[in-house]
Amino acid sequence: MSAGSASAVRRRWPWLLAAAVVLAVVVVVVARLLRFSDAGEAFVSTWSGTAPQPDGVPAGFPAWAAWQHGLNAAFLLFTVRSGWRIHRAGRPATFWTRRNDGRIRTAHPPVRIAIDLWSHFVADTLWVLNGVVFVVLCAVSGHWARIVPTDWAVVPQAVSAGLQYASFAWPTEDGWVDYNALQQLSYFVVVYVAGPIAILTGLRAAPGFAARLRFLDARFPLRTAKTIHWWTMWFFVAFTAVHVFLVLATGAIRNLNHIYAVRDDESPAGLVVFLVSLVLTAALVLALRPPVVRWAAARTGTVLHRPPKAPRPR
Repeated sequence: MSAGSASAVRRRWPWLLAAAVVLAVVVVVVARLLRFSDAGEAFVSTWSGTAPQPDGVPAGFPAWAAWQHGLNAAFLLFTVRSGWRIHRAGRPATFWTRRNDGRIRTAHPPVRIAIDLWSHFVADTLWVLNGVVFVVLCAVSGHWARIVPTDWAVVPQAVSAGLQYASFAWPTEDGWVDYNALQQLSYFVVVYVAGPIAILTGLRAAPGFAARLRFLDARFPLRTAKTIHWWTMWFFVAFTAVHVFLVLATGAIRNLNHIYAVRDDESPAGLVVFLVSLVLTAALVLALRPPVVRWAAARTGTVLHRPPKAPRPR
């Protein structure tokens, strides 16, 4: 991103924020008018917002889901953080090149990449591995049915749940037992749609892969892959912001207990674990200073650091 375009974005932020606030107010007002009208009452009475799901779906959250939820949040944070740094970075000063020896050898020579891109790949890899383990465990445990729609009735049910959320008349489902339809659709899109899109577009745009996928240029141009990858990142950011807001606004103590303490009560255990995870994540962010990142990268490849030259005195 050039200095001019970065300055233009900074100038637009106040207007974009103001427009978002106005839009949110309009949505809430319209939703409340609809929700508490005769037609809205009849619609919610017919479609309560409950997600249809097959019999025998396990209730509650297993311990592995709690661990992977916390790890996913941390890995996603570092993925987005490194992706944003790549987007904003000018000419890089530090590069990393994989050593083409040992157990990992390729016929083609390794590609030199910027250290921020190396950080992005590391965070991405951890995020993907965690996601694969989550999908496998969901499949073998039966918990997949909580986030995979199995009936087209989920569509009007999700519309009803969305109307209830937007009008601040929260859906009343017990998250320990099942999700409402909008939650189910959202989690399905995040896990089974947005996740694979982020992975495939990231591989398409990755140096090394991009050079070997020239045959895709006509049907799936590199620029298109980067654009989709960029907006998929913002989808994850928006989803996370809304998700955290709703977790805290619709019964924070109980919701935090569900996913952080694996229990269904009003004890402070989930809140304590949540706060500890925030502290540990913040400490890791502060610890990963550029010298530490260069040291870690040097364990797996060759690091070339060229400090920027000081401006010449006039």
